[in-house]
Amino acid sequence: MKRRMRLWMAVGWPAFLGAAVLEMLVFSVVDPGQLHGFGGVALELGATTVYSLAFFVFWGLIAAVGLLSHWLQPGAGPP
Repeated sequence: MKRRMRLWMAVGWPAFLGAAVLEMLVFSVVDPGQLHGFGGVALELGATTVYSLAFFVFWGLIAAVGLLSHWLQPGAGPP
């Protein structure tokens, strides 16, 4: 259990920091009030909701990449 927790912390914390930086970079260029869906319809979400959803998507994607990178190392496998 200790090895698994260490792996999740080794992947989760850098992913959290990376998501925070990516969030700042993306939303310094993108205005959440101007976002549109696939049909061209404006999204009726508040700015805080857009920021939160984007942060969790970024965090999840970066964590998935980190886990994949760990599992592709020779001798490492799923926790």
